[in-house]
Amino acid sequence: MEGRPVLGSNFLVDLGDGKAHQSSGGFAEVIFPEFRLGPGQEGHPTPAGAGGTLILRRGICGALDLYAWWDKARVGKTARGKSIKVMLLGQDQRTVVLTWTFHKVHPVALSYSPLRARENDVAMETIELAFASFEMC
Repeated sequence: MEGRPVLGSNFLVDLGDGKAHQSSGGFAEVIFPEFRLGPGQEGHPTPAGAGGTLILRRGICGALDLYAWWDKARVGKTARGKSIKVMLLGQDQRTVVLTWTFHKVHPVALSYSPLRARENDVAMETIELAFASFEMC
């Protein structure tokens, strides 16, 4: 679907469980790392271990899936083989225009926004993910 630019506000995130269309997959923000080539390494992207992380942010909805994943990693009980897909959707919000797939993903940080009684902001949770490789299609 080449041609018109699409909005960056229509996207889905699949955490490897196929639940991108459920509320637990409804992320409000995806922050991509810079994809760089290392010096003298043309054709070889810098690995995530060199500082590249993917950041996912969503409103707190009562789901504990991100916490459970982070907690398993904290105690060393999670495999590093999970793949995550970020799918950019077209104007019809059904057609997938681009997909970024991140491989061997594992959580490195989990955070929550401050809770303030005098403000009406949505409470947010953020997970930072390291990955071994990625591809686009």
